[in-house]
Amino acid sequence: MSQDPVTRAQQRENEDPEEAIRPMPLSALLVAVAMVLWAVVYILYTEPLDLSQWGDQRTRAELSGPAPAAPGAAVDGKALFAAQCAACHQATGLGLPGVFPPLDGSEWVQGEPRVLANILLHGVTGEITVKGTKYQGAMPSFQQLGDAELAGIASFIRGSWSNKADAVQPELFAKERKASDRATPFEGEAALKALQ
Repeated sequence: MSQDPVTRAQQRENEDPEEAIRPMPLSALLVAVAMVLWAVVYILYTEPLDLSQWGDQRTRAELSGPAPAAPGAAVDGKALFAAQCAACHQATGLGLPGVFPPLDGSEWVQGEPRVLANILLHGVTGEITVKGTKYQGAMPSFQQLGDAELAGIASFIRGSWSNKADAVQPELFAKERKASDRATPFEGEAALKALQ
């Protein structure tokens, strides 16, 4: 009646399962083998990746985008405006009422080109009145752009929408860069009026 405690514990254990009781279904094995064979044949009989007939056929030149403009080439002011300015002043030039001033019909855009050049070069913070409405905000400096690019933007906004002012030459921006050692934006319209 008395059994060894180890023997009793062993009798309570179940037998370990064996795969022979429930082997992998033959159909699943055939599918797996067929997929491996198909993959091997596919890899061996397809063309190299650089000659793919079904993949992306664009060339490296097409993927790299347009080439940078050569020095002295005409600058697309409209494209630069869309990339740099339209987020705030909108593509229509009407700005956002109460937030960003309009460029369409703006006295600052159609006025003295020197003032517009300095606005683009240095930016403006504080209060500015445009078309009789006061705006409080900040416009960043675009000093990182080249003189031709700034002239392209200025010429575009001076001649677009209802604006009919003359184009601006890159030389004006070069002259204004050299004439000023300003490192901060203009403090509202009072500082800009001092330029006139």
